[in-house]
Amino acid sequence: MEQNNNIIIRVANSGDVNYAETITQEMETSAKARGTGIAKRSPEYIAKKMEEGKAVIAHLKDGTWIGFCYIETWSHGEYVANSGLIVTPEYRKSGVAKGIKKRIFDLSREKYPDAKIFGLTTGLAVMKINSELGYEPVTYSELTQDEAFWAGCKSCVNYDILMSKERKNCMCTAMLYDPKDHYQPEETKEHFEKKSKVYERLLRWKQRLFKDKENSGKSGGGSSRSRSILHYFLGL
Repeated sequence: MEQNNNIIIRVANSGDVNYAETITQEMETSAKARGTGIAKRSPEYIAKKMEEGKAVIAHLKDGTWIGFCYIETWSHGEYVANSGLIVTPEYRKSGVAKGIKKRIFDLSREKYPDAKIFGLTTGLAVMKINSELGYEPVTYSELTQDEAFWAGCKSCVNYDILMSKERKNCMCTAMLYDPKDHYQPEETKEHFEKKSKVYERLLRWKQRLFKDKENSGKSGGGSSRSRSILHYFLGL
């Protein structure tokens, strides 16, 4: 358990299932506000993760929920994903997200010490936190190819983009921690800081492409200039 003044970050359990509905609602609301996609999860799914001890929750001493993240396993435990990171608007940029990511990362290493830990994110802040834990940006080909994982993207508004790129790229940036072959967190953090402007531009153009697609209402959407710049960054 981690405690910072009035904030408690800990492994979730069966006593936390009453938060499941609130968490899924906040996930959906947050995704819409950012204008990005997210693979939807049901309250029942979130509750199950809590009961299995495969989730981390953040709340105030009075029990007010403020953050959450959970573990998923793929390819018979060869890959682990730390998914669904969400923090209530009032506590963003307060260090809560970083605390949750650190605890869920440690929990993943405890439960699956030999697994590769990966994540997909549309946020520069999450990329920064991941880099401080030792994650590196990678291509989608280095992630699990488990069909069940990719099937989870079907509820994402960007699913058609993912499939049009033959699952080689999408709006999210892939990051990976390989316990058998990885740089030290200090090195990945330094690399991210040096390349942060490049990552920021990439994420902005991905966002631009999504908005153009949404406004045009056409499959593939987006201006030719947006697509050209995105293809330049992604090497497509």
